[in-house]
Amino acid sequence: MSDLFSVLKEKVSGRNLKIVFPEGTDERILKAAGRLAAEKLVTPILVGNKEEIQKLAVQHGVSLEAAEIYDPQNFPMMDELVAAFVERRKGKVSEEDARKILLDENYFGTMLVYVNKADGLVSGAAHSTADTVRPALQIIKTKEGVRKTSGVFIMVRGDEKYVFADCAINIAPDSQDLAEIALESAKTAKMFNIEPRVAMLSFSTKGSAKSPETEKVSAAVEIAKQRDPQLVLDGEFQFDAAFVPSVAKKKAPDSPIQGDANVFVFPSLEAGNIGYKIAQRLGNFEAVGPILQGLNRPVNDLSRGCNEEDVYKLAIITAAQALQQ
Repeated sequence: MSDLFSVLKEKVSGRNLKIVFPEGTDERILKAAGRLAAEKLVTPILVGNKEEIQKLAVQHGVSLEAAEIYDPQNFPMMDELVAAFVERRKGKVSEEDARKILLDENYFGTMLVYVNKADGLVSGAAHSTADTVRPALQIIKTKEGVRKTSGVFIMVRGDEKYVFADCAINIAPDSQDLAEIALESAKTAKMFNIEPRVAMLSFSTKGSAKSPETEKVSAAVEIAKQRDPQLVLDGEFQFDAAFVPSVAKKKAPDSPIQGDANVFVFPSLEAGNIGYKIAQRLGNFEAVGPILQGLNRPVNDLSRGCNEEDVYKLAIITAAQALQQ
């Protein structure tokens, strides 16, 4: 695991990337922000009441000398943020409503990313996924050609590294969604120095069973191949055919994937969520994520059960995504 993050830390170190933390008064956020600043990995922007944040930092022995603190209640550029938000929402929000909405720390933090005052955002230590993702979808939005954001986990065990997608966002992706998830997951893999070999998973291998569910996956394979012919990608596969060379030789002898896939795209959120947790709990893999992908700028969501180390790592990932974009 240390090797995985040493690569990312080397990428982001000294690049003066700014990551905004809307939950500036949370102890876990404060401590992680102090480490990130001290190691010159990112410049943290903490959102909240300045006096309260500084008082808490002293209590927890955290130096915020290299951090920035922005208070939505007393922010000198609020007029600029309000105008940009009204314009972005295209008549759906009045100026009066915008001022109220931007007092919400997640909306405020997301707007800082949108107007290039920050390079990415990490939230969720004290908020739900919806609280973090909704402002991102309304303000930052998905990249051109991508209809939906998706959530991946990097599964790590010793020297083994795999990407599992989508395990966090899309409940019932269609063929177009699955193709997009595959292409974005391949980009995420490269960020972690994983040369992507993408397997689109199902309960069938190369037509061994036929149903709307399997045909959805095989159609996604064709869409993804058309959009990126250079990417090593195939399916539909049962997991063993994608992962075990001897099984691949029997079930899919002509496939470019011969039991050596390292990016696995699950056919539904149900399958993806169950799959990564089985690998985590029975296989003793560490699950890093969820990492949100497909957005114009990086926004990532913590678990409310996270610890300081989780915040620290996700901030480094977010900074690396900002560099990649």
